[in-house]
Order: sequence, then structure tokens, then C-alpha cells
Amino acid sequence: MTHPVDVHVGKRIRHRRWLVGMTQQQLAESVGIKFQQIQKYETGANRVSASRLWDIADALDVSVGFFFEGLSEDEPKPNSKIPADILADKEALDLVRSYYAIPEAQRRRLFELARVLSDVA
Repeated sequence: MTHPVDVHVGKRIRHRRWLVGMTQQQLAESVGIKFQQIQKYETGANRVSASRLWDIADALDVSVGFFFEGLSEDEPKPNSKIPADILADKEALDLVRSYYAIPEAQRRRLFELARVLSDVA
């Protein structure tokens, strides 16, 4: 039986891997394991040891604490238009990845446009 914390950590690994555009194979190679093990971590089927989580955090360029963020906030807040697990949405991840690929000056202008449009909606 999977533990909810292991499932949460696995989701955070998958989301960060998607965000940086890394495959399971690439992540596995960077930490010295098989990609099937990454699959098991991401589903929560296998628990990630502390040392392995340290290596994964290093490969994904985040702190170890990143994987535990949001544990107490898994339930959506009432009247929230943003899904509780927005990183689970592949379209949202693609949007964020594309946003950061835009040069900074244009990105700032796009951000301001999005802010104005969201205030109108």
C-alpha cells in the first residue's frame, strides 16, 4: 500500500522533471539508476531514500524541501479558480516552460498583459 507522502513526493519529482524538460531516462542516468525506478518513485510505488532524494534534487536543481511543499495544502481551497495541483496539468507546465523561453523584456510585457486580462475576467 502506498503512503500519501510517497505519492506526493513522486508527483513533485514528475512535475519538476516535466518542467525542466527532462525524460525519465535522463533523470535516471543523472542519478545512476534505471528509468523504471524513476517510474516507481513518480507513482509512489517505491519510497525514495533520503540520499536518493538528495541526488534527484541536485539533478533537478531544487532543494530537497521542494518535494514536500504543499503536503498540508493538497485539498483545494473553497472558491479557488486555480486547481490545487496545477503542476499536474501538462498544458500548464508547457505554458510555464514556453513563458520562460521568451526573452526577459518581452516576458515582462506578456506578464503585465496577462495580469490586465485576468483582472478584467
